[in-house]
Amino acid sequence: MPAFITFGRVLFAVLFLYSGATKLFGIQATADMLTAKVVIPAVIAPYTQQIETFVGMPFMQLLAITIGGFEILAGLMIAVNVLTRFFAILLIIFICVATFYAHDFWNQAAPDNGKTLIDALKNLSLIGALFVIAGYGRGPRSTEPAYGDV
Repeated sequence: MPAFITFGRVLFAVLFLYSGATKLFGIQATADMLTAKVVIPAVIAPYTQQIETFVGMPFMQLLAITIGGFEILAGLMIAVNVLTRFFAILLIIFICVATFYAHDFWNQAAPDNGKTLIDALKNLSLIGALFVIAGYGRGPRSTEPAYGDV
């Protein structure tokens, strides 16, 4: 059974590795999508302007780079089974936020919201799988049986 779990983790991580790489190879497209979907609250707008001045690039472009890097890092950590529970929980939070902003099917008319609803439900499935990974953690310890003799 542990071989199946390892293989499953690697296959699961491929989605985040690909998604993060896509964001990093298309930083401007990702930044444009973030600009269209994410509204910076007025309370933190001055801080984002300070960050823009400090790094010398638009905040949404920096956010796109950060998101892409995070997805690659989290996917790698889950695949290689290092800090698995921690990164699974971070990915749960990330997917919840991304679903709220990117797949807002509740703001769309009934026939047009079908694809967005399916994408939101896929994200819900990913969240479920991440809860399984977070619950299982790094894997069974040498003194604990995995799932029995299968």
